Amino acid sequence: MTDSKAPQTRFRVAHLNPRQPTDFALAPTAPARRALAAELGLIALPRLDFSGRIRAVASDAWEVTGALSARVVQPCVVTLAPVETELRESLHRVFSPHAGTPQGDEVEMPDEDLEPLGQFIDIEAIMTEALALALPLYPRAEGAALDAPEPPPEEEARKPFAGLADLLKNPKDS
Repeated sequence: MTDSKAPQTRFRVAHLNPRQPTDFALAPTAPARRALAAELGLIALPRLDFSGRIRAVASDAWEVTGALSARVVQPCVVTLAPVETELRESLHRVFSPHAGTPQGDEVEMPDEDLEPLGQFIDIEAIMTEALALALPLYPRAEGAALDAPEPPPEEEARKPFAGLADLLKNPKDS
């Protein structure tokens, strides 16, 4: 009998070795993929893998690099037929204690790869966000096309001063 221990998905920053990278590999189970598919509005999520490493960078920041690979099934935006898509995304995030959460009405947009560092680095949350961002926005089944409505015939535009020149040339005799 083999012990199938679930892979670690949250890493406590205080327990990470700053001198040696920490490798990770996630391949969610079928029930976990079904739940994630429902959360993201997918028909199915037959395959999802996320692997990479966490390593210390600079003096107090942590870098997460990885590769996401997935097969997703989404409804076609035209016909609602299932559309299967292969996704392959590389990922890079830097977690720093110096990155803050923007506050106020007008804020400067922070670097999109820089995240605030908390007590944990949640690999599963990073995987879910990367998958959501990688999904095609408007999946289309092969041959599906929107039937664009015919543009209305252009009526001759009214020209309010069109007859003015004629009136000035031929003044009426009174």
